[in-house]
Amino acid sequence: MGDARDDTNLLEVRDLKMHFTRRSGALRRRSTTVRAVDGVSFDMHVGETLGLVGESGCGKTSVGRSLIRTYAPTGGRVDYHRADGTAVDLASLPSRALRPYRRELRMIFQDPFSSLNPRMTVRDIIAEPLRNNRSASRSEIDETVVELLQTVGLRANYLDRYPHAFSGGERQRIVIARALSLDPRLVIADEAVSALDVSVRAQILELLMDLQENKELTYLFISHDLAVVRYMCDRVAVMYVGKIVEIGQTDAVFNRPRHPYTRALLDSVPQPDPTRRNLLAQEPLPGEVADPSDPPPGCSFNPRCPFAEEICRREEPELRTLGDGTQAACHFAEELNLTAPESGLRKKPAAS
Repeated sequence: MGDARDDTNLLEVRDLKMHFTRRSGALRRRSTTVRAVDGVSFDMHVGETLGLVGESGCGKTSVGRSLIRTYAPTGGRVDYHRADGTAVDLASLPSRALRPYRRELRMIFQDPFSSLNPRMTVRDIIAEPLRNNRSASRSEIDETVVELLQTVGLRANYLDRYPHAFSGGERQRIVIARALSLDPRLVIADEAVSALDVSVRAQILELLMDLQENKELTYLFISHDLAVVRYMCDRVAVMYVGKIVEIGQTDAVFNRPRHPYTRALLDSVPQPDPTRRNLLAQEPLPGEVADPSDPPPGCSFNPRCPFAEEICRREEPELRTLGDGTQAACHFAEELNLTAPESGLRKKPAAS
């Protein structure tokens, strides 16, 4: 592969918050605040793939949807740098001003079965963004749709078929073609392969990597599958209860995690060699994920952490940069020796 990655920032996220109000009780008069995203900060470099991982309910999807303004953030900044060098805070823009930026930031959703309108043909599904955002003739749009189908590995004679006629992998290729229709710069893939069979999953991952090289795309890759993340991503950010607890180069994080939660996630990956570990005897991470509407004081992970001390229950650790460039939010990140288990996870292919 060629390497389009550099140190130029495409996106700078600072203290991003997405809080929801949850109502309950008689007449729904009781309200609580769910801190789905609670002060998340990170940069995305042009041409890279940043993985975002964590257990279900940690806030990964809320981050992705806040970046493209499906959700309006309740706090923080999302500074997006356009190709011409101008920058804009997407978090503060009014909805009517977002249209030109939504062409450049697109999303691939988890379930290709529910993300396609069953009453629309492939032609109309892929052409819809083009019709809504460009002034072009029908023939020009049709020509673009055919090119997009071919780009994602589908034939032109599929144009007038409906989604029910396709397999899951083919539907996800249609979803990808739709996301590419407006020549985006950033694509947010939210569990983009988790609903697919293993063999099909590998094909879609290879397609995404080829598209990144050929179209100079930047990916935010949201997933709970660490094997997929290690294969796809240049850097990885680990989320727990609405916050990033560790972020760094993928190899560094996978080989030497600096936060106990990251180590627990890696330890949960099944070993490919059954002689190395008795999977039935493997102990799961104790306790439950903290409630984002009522997180524990101090470090949110402290009730489940085997290394927690009094300071962890009293003071929330800051996300700080360590000697190897990894950032971790743990009071004892420098002291703990959290070498990763031998998981057999495949590394991202080296650039050629």
